[in-house]
Amino acid sequence: MTATRRVVVGEDEVLLREGIARLLTEAGFDVVAQAGDADDLLRKGLAHRPDLVIADINMPPGHGDDGLRAALEVRQQRPETGVLILSQYFEERYALDLIAEGADGVGYLLKERVGQVETFVDAAARVADGRSALDPDLVARMLGRRRRTTAIDLLSPRELEVLAAMAEGMSNRGIGRTLMISQPVVEKHITNIFQKLELAPAADEHRRVLAVLSYLRET
Repeated sequence: MTATRRVVVGEDEVLLREGIARLLTEAGFDVVAQAGDADDLLRKGLAHRPDLVIADINMPPGHGDDGLRAALEVRQQRPETGVLILSQYFEERYALDLIAEGADGVGYLLKERVGQVETFVDAAARVADGRSALDPDLVARMLGRRRRTTAIDLLSPRELEVLAAMAEGMSNRGIGRTLMISQPVVEKHITNIFQKLELAPAADEHRRVLAVLSYLRET
């Protein structure tokens, strides 16, 4: 039996915070604490040892990137904790800061996704389980802003679609279902992506994460 995922929710808007907590509870998560400012989020994120910290980027006391920094500090001290960041607007630099040390166990969503319950709950579950979840609109925007020629430009349109889905945290099965292609075809595309990005097999490297990082850094 899978253990209940423990969550700390950080959001200064009370109604939204309570709404997030209720959605997660109804989905089977254990919301162990809520916080309305970054300092409280840091304290509770460390004290309760959650599987997942969900945080708004902009939180008191500074209303800058206080929520993001508090969540990253929790992850710094407890690397096993997943971090899902919510943002009102596209903030690509924050997304890149979030995945700077690797994409496993991190997520970045626009707040409007909270209203898309299945999408939000799925992202929370993926991040809590050590996988990634990046907002598809963010990925699409970052792709659209590519300017210089990079290794990513060697990828075919279908390979770019597969890599974009990987960046959203999808499994091979999820990619196949979304793009309506078989898993063997997905695996073939991923192999081609690794080859074109010159990501050779290595015991101490996660090629899937490295491919996603290359994709985001070169956009």
